[in-house]
Amino acid sequence: MKLSIVTTLYQSEQYIEDFHRRISAVAKKLVADSFEIIFVNDGSPDRSLSLAIELTRIDPRVKVVDLSRNFGHHQAMMTGLSYARGEKIFLVDSDLEEDPELLQGFFEKISDVAVDVVYGVQLSRRGNLLEKLTGWAFYKIFRLVTGVAQPDNVVTARLMSRRYVDALLLHKEREINIGGLWIITGFAQIMVPVEKRSNSPTTYSLSKKFSHLVNAITSFSSMPLVVTFYSGLLTVTLSLAFSAWLVFNYFFHQAVPDGYTSLIVSIWFLAGVMILFLGIQGIYIAKIFFEVKQRPLTIVKEVHQLRAVENKKVEK
Repeated sequence: MKLSIVTTLYQSEQYIEDFHRRISAVAKKLVADSFEIIFVNDGSPDRSLSLAIELTRIDPRVKVVDLSRNFGHHQAMMTGLSYARGEKIFLVDSDLEEDPELLQGFFEKISDVAVDVVYGVQLSRRGNLLEKLTGWAFYKIFRLVTGVAQPDNVVTARLMSRRYVDALLLHKEREINIGGLWIITGFAQIMVPVEKRSNSPTTYSLSKKFSHLVNAITSFSSMPLVVTFYSGLLTVTLSLAFSAWLVFNYFFHQAVPDGYTSLIVSIWFLAGVMILFLGIQGIYIAKIFFEVKQRPLTIVKEVHQLRAVENKKVEK
């Protein structure tokens, strides 16, 4: 099989049929009938699953991987990639915010420049001013702390070689930040500017974005722990220096420093710093806790595909 198309479903019922029609038309132009479309239902609460199953009854190239519950977008994408069999794999969201027709341009680019990955990047981030500022801050902070050169405003749409996807699937962590994994997997990659539409309001609130940033940083860098150590070392050094100054001042100037307020403020400050640092360490310990359990990334409840059509072809 020459091409696998992988997408996820979550509140996608209004887009499924149009997505299937458009992506199928592009794939047929490129590889004739040598392709498959894999829908991963990530516990969608609407009719996404039933509509996708209907597609399997009219199109033998469609496969639906139904997860037992909602595991998250990144986990669902990795699961879909594990089911892909094609020589090239196109990953894209099904909500039509990224045009399915991007496949054709990506396919031509990956052949022309001989790379393993062609991926899309928004030249101008969608959304209001707050969304643009938080997005800009996320990528800047992530690169600064982790050293992983993830580009700004990267989108899901990407065309990948078989060997790249096999390498990507070697990552076994449960707390996934797939954007970072795309980069650290390596291989030759090239970006292409794309336009992303706003068909629906974002489900990422400010708190979710902050949580995503914390997860991304702690998944790819130990710098917060290193900063904790040096901050503690600096605090101890300053405390010893200040204590030495107080002793010197007492013996040589006979002055007893007063200032109840400054003492309380100092105690509160140090207590806050200690709690903050304990919290940072707690995040890493929690990650270790979840990783050592070795729970499955996702649980597949059922895989839907029109096997009967394939069996008839074999019999002929």
